Amino acid sequence: MIALRSMAPEDAPALAALFFETVHNVCGKDYNPAQLDAWAPADRDLAAWAASFQGRTALVALWDGEIAGFGDLDREAGYLDRLYVRWDLQGRGIASALCDALEAACPAERITVHASLTALPFFEGRGYRVVRQQQVVRRGVTLTNFLMERPTAL
Repeated sequence: MIALRSMAPEDAPALAALFFETVHNVCGKDYNPAQLDAWAPADRDLAAWAASFQGRTALVALWDGEIAGFGDLDREAGYLDRLYVRWDLQGRGIASALCDALEAACPAERITVHASLTALPFFEGRGYRVVRQQQVVRRGVTLTNFLMERPTAL
């Protein structure tokens, strides 16, 4: 059973761990170890991580009462920033539930996202289209992702 709630500041350590574990366990087929470490480093500044969710619609998904995923949206910009589901709970509708709620909360005409190679099929299945492929640099390492968008009213 999936339940959603607003993110709380005290969620930061659990969400940082979920982010690290998910990137390193799910995205290895699309990115090499150096890219995974640059994207999701083990040495996360938890105060900065928690602060990065401020002023956004930020949701936590619970599966059987335990944190199973999270996502956040900059409502004003229409930017879906993060959407991650625990690596061992993939494919159970958790990302879709989070995305449905975040998209519904967006007052902008369009929603944009920077999707990883791994997440590209998920967002394409939701009606997002690729605007452009791009190379981003994280901690001196280049990663490929995709700027995608879709109208809020589908």
